[in-house]
Amino acid sequence: MKKKYLLEISVESLEGAMAAERGGADRIELCGELSVGGITPSAELMGAAREQVHMPIFAMIRPRAGNFVYSDEEFAEMKRAILRAKEAGMHGVVLGILKQGRGVDIGRTRELIEVAWPLPVTFHRAFDDAADLRRALEDVVQTRAARVLTSGGAAGASAGAAVLAELVAAARDRIIMVPGAGINAENAAEILRKSGASEIHSGLSSTIPYGSRNYKKLEDEVRKLVELLASVGWPKY
Repeated sequence: MKKKYLLEISVESLEGAMAAERGGADRIELCGELSVGGITPSAELMGAAREQVHMPIFAMIRPRAGNFVYSDEEFAEMKRAILRAKEAGMHGVVLGILKQGRGVDIGRTRELIEVAWPLPVTFHRAFDDAADLRRALEDVVQTRAARVLTSGGAAGASAGAAVLAELVAAARDRIIMVPGAGINAENAAEILRKSGASEIHSGLSSTIPYGSRNYKKLEDEVRKLVELLASVGWPKY
């Protein structure tokens, strides 16, 4: 059956990326240290993944764990990391910057998007830390990012499904909203039906512990998601 949804899988190793590809994922989000939410992967990992994985790879650009308000030095490092990602042949980057007061930093985000051009940019779950998600959506649209990765402000996308539906409807065709956080084969169909999203993101951490080297299980869990997405009806919006 023809697949109707796009599935992105976050991984922190070459083996994980290869397992996700074998399982049928459409795109990889390549990170370092997923146990802290993901940081910028090493240049070596980006290069190795680009050589051995054939699907699109988006690299996380995040200089450290913790909040998303960055110093000038950290901001400069994000620019350098984007250039390294481009040199490594990444297909896109994933980033997010907030201001004091928990609003989207439109100016700095635009600056990073200009550095990344022509690669597409996903504004990551820093979005969920924003004080006002509806305002944050309009701000991210202004930056010309291509996507927003969000749980709808909740701990997981399942709990945030109703807000996700509002955000997907508000986004219309201006930006792609990608549900993420706590998604697996058990709840993905419900989240997609409730939210109306057309892409979905999973690290499968609710099924496979962080740091696991059981890449066969990762491959199998990705395949379950792929088969599920092939059977779910097209989004309602």
